[in-house]
Amino acid sequence: MANGPSFFTGGNMNSGNYDSFGNAFKRGFMRMPVAIRTIIAINAVVFVIQMLGGQTLNNWVVPTLGFDPSFPTFLTQPWRLVTYMFLHGGFFHFLFNMLWLWWMGRAVEETLGPRSFTVIYFGAGILGALLDAGIAQIFGTALVIGASGAVTGILVAFAMLFPTAPIMLFLFPPIQARFFVAGWIAIDILFLGSADGVARLVHLGGALGGFLLVKAHQNGTDLSMVIRYVEYMFGKVKPAGTSGSGSKRPRNKNMHIVQDAEIVEEMDQSELDAILEKISKKGYDSLSQEEKRKLFELSKKD
Repeated sequence: MANGPSFFTGGNMNSGNYDSFGNAFKRGFMRMPVAIRTIIAINAVVFVIQMLGGQTLNNWVVPTLGFDPSFPTFLTQPWRLVTYMFLHGGFFHFLFNMLWLWWMGRAVEETLGPRSFTVIYFGAGILGALLDAGIAQIFGTALVIGASGAVTGILVAFAMLFPTAPIMLFLFPPIQARFFVAGWIAIDILFLGSADGVARLVHLGGALGGFLLVKAHQNGTDLSMVIRYVEYMFGKVKPAGTSGSGSKRPRNKNMHIVQDAEIVEEMDQSELDAILEKISKKGYDSLSQEEKRKLFELSKKD
């Protein structure tokens, strides 16, 4: 905590220089990217309700909103494809899902933008549930809850966008993101069918969803349009390019989509790796304004 405030400065403790924990927490929370902030907030609220409601509430909520892969339930009750992602079976189940989402998801959202990030997150979670439903008859059906499939999709997205970024794990040397995520997926494959209570098919489907969606993004598909259409349905501005003749503006192959818009400048890979390593070791807030500008201010919103 070398960068933290000193408690022995000789100053007046009541001088107003020390903020309350509540205000500091609020500031830190509001500095999260908007999509991650919203997803974590909803998960936290639902988890608190689950805990306060106790066994009685959970005996109704989990069977009603958890994902049931049995036929025809997953077809006749499609809301479960989304609602299951916001339910968790315990504190550590909730905590680690949200920590992985925060640790790995921040760079993804700030690179692709909140709309594209949201599409990848929910797309991975939905595809994970569908894969589970499609193959569950082989391994046995069981009710599924938790954000693990969606979070796995974000881990894959991070590894595809920043393959050589170091992942720092306790007691382990730095591991490049591509190898770490590959190992994560390999464990799920090895333990398929084991009676450990982990929905490994959902993880693998989430990984596949993250891979396919990031590939689509890299090939020029504007993932953000999915969210823009939803916004339009709720009275916001109609997405650009949906009126007139319907023709699509030719896309420059040297451009790629970032923060829901296209940019023409690319950062040198070694420079990007150095910045990502700094984020991994010291956090995003350790970046200089110039580094933040280079990393995230290349894109302009429409």
